[in-house]
Amino acid sequence: MTGASRGIGRAIAVRLGREGANLVVCARDSVALAEVVGEIGDRASFLAVDLREANAAERVVALAMADFGGLDIVVNNAGATKRGEFLALTDEDWMDGYALKLHGAVRMVRCAWQELVKHSGSVVNIAGVGGKTPGAEFTIGGSVNAAVLSFTKALADVGIRDGVQVNAINPGTVRTDRFEKRMDGLATERGLTREAAESWFVASQRVTRVGEPADIAGLVAFLVGPEGRFLHGALIDMDGGATKSL
Repeated sequence: MTGASRGIGRAIAVRLGREGANLVVCARDSVALAEVVGEIGDRASFLAVDLREANAAERVVALAMADFGGLDIVVNNAGATKRGEFLALTDEDWMDGYALKLHGAVRMVRCAWQELVKHSGSVVNIAGVGGKTPGAEFTIGGSVNAAVLSFTKALADVGIRDGVQVNAINPGTVRTDRFEKRMDGLATERGLTREAAESWFVASQRVTRVGEPADIAGLVAFLVGPEGRFLHGALIDMDGGATKSL
């Protein structure tokens, strides 16, 4: 489970732990990861690692094998991309966006694949609605998410051959630390209360509400559980209606 120290990743880890899964959680913040493991209990281990590093995925998989003797689920959630005016975004910003969210996920799956084959396992890639509905302030994130979705579809074909389930989830706007900061800025900019700023945002985006990390966690638990196994190669929009295209 990557990107597990906060937000959506933390919620997924806690939910899978509650469902009885053994977990290796990873991110860069060792203090936050230790708190997640403390919440899950003895069935969880953590590794503070930067998935931009070429050998990071190997280390995560090795820990799973050492602590639990096998691996049958990979959830790729790591990766936050920089927003901003296109002309102000640098080569480094673009390379950093791809390095963690796409290349980190590719390496993780590649390192885990043989174990996933042995256990008829499952891969869930957490992408984002920007991959289908990009915006001017989200040129990096939109293109990276689109790449993750394409990777998911291609990998799903390999999964049919090898007996590994592969799917992706596109979260819409979810209540994370990043979202809260955006709403604080919006409230200041428009002279609104924090609650009014969120209401304005929901109305302007034409969505039902802001999502909660637990919403995404529940869908992941369904996908990797026995009732979700017929879903394969699916790109699931969980976004309160943000995606308007077919």
